[in-house]
Amino acid sequence: MRRPMRPVAPQKDGPLSNEDISSPDVQLINAEGENKGIVRTREALEMAQEAGLDLVLISPNANPPVAKLLDLGRFKYAAQKKAAEARKKQKVIEVKEIQLRPNIDTHDYETKMKAVNRFLDDGDRVKVTMRFRGREMAHQDIGMELLLKVRDQVETKAKVESAPRAEGRQMVMVLAPR
Repeated sequence: MRRPMRPVAPQKDGPLSNEDISSPDVQLINAEGENKGIVRTREALEMAQEAGLDLVLISPNANPPVAKLLDLGRFKYAAQKKAAEARKKQKVIEVKEIQLRPNIDTHDYETKMKAVNRFLDDGDRVKVTMRFRGREMAHQDIGMELLLKVRDQVETKAKVESAPRAEGRQMVMVLAPR
């Protein structure tokens, strides 16, 4: 027999407030930021209602928990704005990939190196992949020399995050900006 679907109770996000506070006593801080000392939770709730504010747990793990009288909606809005600002300021570091072949021509190599330098200047990590096809597998030393040449050319801008290593039919090296 199949059970009927029960509605899932909505999860509250943010700090505990008002009736959700289960502690009998709280360390109360009023709206002006003054410490009122240890107060019964019921009394603190009454004070919050008189002031037209909410009783919000600021530090629930303290003994007794620290609660403050404030406007919960405004508090959540400010926290949301602060989180959005932090997300805006963070730089997402991407891994850009450059693919080379062991018999690359000089002009093609220079073009690839311009791209590597541009990626490093933008603050991105660069994965340099050396692809071997057919008989090129017999000359992996040429590919290794080319990867070491790339490393030497960008050593002022980048540090080698992972040294050149063979992975099947390709060699991989990862560079990170300094």
